[in-house]
Amino acid sequence: MSSYRNSDPRPPIMVGSPPALFPSRLNWDQPPWNRWSFQHITEILPTVEVWRGTGHRSRLEETPHDLDGITVDAVDGSPSTLAGHLDETYTDGILVLKDGRAVYERLFNGMTPRTLHLSQSVAKSVTGTVFGILVGQDVLNPERLVTHYLPELERTGWRGATLQHVLDMRSGVRYSEEYTDPHSDVGQTDVASGWKPVPPDADPILRWPRHIWEQILGLTEQVRPHGDAFDYRSIETDVLAFVMERVTGRRLAQLVSEELWQKIGCDESARFTVDPAGYALADGGFNATLRDYARFGQLILDGGRDIVPAAWIEATRTGVHGPEYSASMPEGSYRNQFWIEDPRSRNLLCRGVFGQLIHIDFDHRMVTVKLSSWPDFVSVEYSRATLKAVHAIARALG
Repeated sequence: MSSYRNSDPRPPIMVGSPPALFPSRLNWDQPPWNRWSFQHITEILPTVEVWRGTGHRSRLEETPHDLDGITVDAVDGSPSTLAGHLDETYTDGILVLKDGRAVYERLFNGMTPRTLHLSQSVAKSVTGTVFGILVGQDVLNPERLVTHYLPELERTGWRGATLQHVLDMRSGVRYSEEYTDPHSDVGQTDVASGWKPVPPDADPILRWPRHIWEQILGLTEQVRPHGDAFDYRSIETDVLAFVMERVTGRRLAQLVSEELWQKIGCDESARFTVDPAGYALADGGFNATLRDYARFGQLILDGGRDIVPAAWIEATRTGVHGPEYSASMPEGSYRNQFWIEDPRSRNLLCRGVFGQLIHIDFDHRMVTVKLSSWPDFVSVEYSRATLKAVHAIARALG
């Protein structure tokens, strides 16, 4: 079954009792099932709460602007409107903050203000931010070797790598991030994390990792010198999370709750998916509401507000740029688990497959959150069109 846009009739996925159409464990993240499942992860996978605490909710003042009709480029480059772009790119929700005020918000595809939406690799930036908080507390030192904190990794490809190498995804560990190959390393991460079962056509001799830590211990090859080149690999974020857990004695969900989520006045508790050993998936298992993702983006835009060290955010905005980082951002870079758009604006992005985005525009004082359920893991065309739309919004708001 192909996917459907918001303007199309919705197929009756998970409608009725029992439902006639429901995703299987093998294809829940594929179209059209992901249009339902990304908003219903707790009904599919085991999760752990990232508690918002008992504190106040940070009020988002509203100054609504009708931006539906502003001109943006369609995916094919032809003139369109923002409303048309949101439909064309399978948007579930979009929220724009300007100077901290909500100026544009749209919800689609059954999404509500309380809906927790899977963020995929936006989780990496959340994890990296808490790592920066611990650095500011002198709990962690990015220049120390990974094995200083996790001596078990002396037998792996991370031997000799620093935490900064891992933060910037510049270690030399062999790991294949081939999303469409269920037998690749990232496909094995899907199994280790509990997201997917072992593929039915898998070689019966192959021993699949039972959980994420077991997969990390099994990555023993180094294919290049540490620091030599950028190579996007999700498992790097999980190494960082295990370091954080080891030195603090707290699990990742507790760390994110206590060091971040409770401090920024979130509306709702968030949730991480957990693997069979109870590990919260740092590289892609984070789920939160549209407005709480925006609160996180605003925290970064505001320089950390004594929650995240301002020096950490400044360092995160400083990287080596070039086309080897991202096909959709030819002047992009990657630093401390964030993307940098280009060397002039130094805008930060949190990005996840299937169209998850937090865009932080420092010059325009603007945060844009766009949650989607694309038909494909990655689309250079959708990514470029989305960045153009974000820039069009910035011009319209002045």
